[in-house]
Amino acid sequence: MIESQANVLAKRTLLLAAGAMGFAQTVLFAILAPLGREVGLVEVQIGAIISSSSLTLFLVSPLWGRASDLWGRRKILLIGLFGYSVGTVMFASVFQAALLGYLIPVTALILLIVTRVANAVVMAAVAPSANAYMADITTITDRIKGMGAIGAAGNIGSILGPAIGGLLASISLLTPLYFSVFLTLAAAILTLYALPELPKAVVVTKPKRLKYSDPRIFPLVIAGVFLFMGFAIVQQTIAFRFQDVLGLDGTETAKVVGISLMFSAAAALLVQLLVIPRLHVRPFVLLRISMPIMMIAFAMMALSESQNMYILAMCILGLGMGLAGPGFMAGASVAVSSEEQGAVAGVAGSCGPLGFTVGPLLGTYLYSIDGSLPYWFAFGSYFLLFFFTLKFSDKKK
Repeated sequence: MIESQANVLAKRTLLLAAGAMGFAQTVLFAILAPLGREVGLVEVQIGAIISSSSLTLFLVSPLWGRASDLWGRRKILLIGLFGYSVGTVMFASVFQAALLGYLIPVTALILLIVTRVANAVVMAAVAPSANAYMADITTITDRIKGMGAIGAAGNIGSILGPAIGGLLASISLLTPLYFSVFLTLAAAILTLYALPELPKAVVVTKPKRLKYSDPRIFPLVIAGVFLFMGFAIVQQTIAFRFQDVLGLDGTETAKVVGISLMFSAAAALLVQLLVIPRLHVRPFVLLRISMPIMMIAFAMMALSESQNMYILAMCILGLGMGLAGPGFMAGASVAVSSEEQGAVAGVAGSCGPLGFTVGPLLGTYLYSIDGSLPYWFAFGSYFLLFFFTLKFSDKKK
């Protein structure tokens, strides 16, 4: 079956938007820890910035998912992209004022949380609308490939983000943030002019409310929250681990963390481009396969004391997430009807933010006790999660 030109254009636009967001998110994780320490914040306070915005994403993502059913995917995606651009400028401006000495640490922390939460409110519109749009233009058979393509695009952005961000950090730690604003704004403009409107018949007028406890998706919700919680623990503490174990300054830390995130994203991309298209397995099977792989990465992070071993651990973690991410999103998508794609995209999209609400605070608290403790905790969580996934299976359609 030959794919329509409109669908091809839509997919390319969605993938470019996902790539821009992947760049923006990875740049933030690479520079937030050293930036926070530069303005006088401690580990738990830096974690609180991510946790507060992640909690916001968790609360509002389902609302944006249902809104995309009612108002259309394209409109909600535009709100998310333009809103993210504006919100990031506000967030970076607070950091700039703190670096110049205009804000004391407590005031800076409050303003950083406020601006990041405001940014998250609109940023939450991107993932559910993009995933629901992809679900609308793919068949159930091709759903894993479609979700994998969005994940792969995000990982391409995640590869370029640390690589380019590391170079820009030599100018200043804030330069990568401003550059990410340029990219997300460009993606918003491209979406405005290039993303086709979906046919009227595709978007329903009365979006259904989908509960987290819905038995069709509840096992995936549990798996998704724990999956992203463990990943968040690593992303929020790895910069501290590099800086403290290797004795690096802020700029050096941003560069090394950028390299590790780049390799991690490259590993995930490799899996999504070369492995997933050749695997003919159900989504829950992908989750099961990914668990032991990521447990190996956590153990390496807890035991290693060299830069090369940390980077290798991040690569292994990327391999696992490359399998788990598409498996999770596709599993949620195929579990419900076509009329509930926006709603399920919102619910599934909020699992990551919930994991990132708990993960950074928990990870930074555990790190303040012992540098290896966050990774052993993640190891134990995934060990339990693996056995949890053995008890459930996704429905075949």
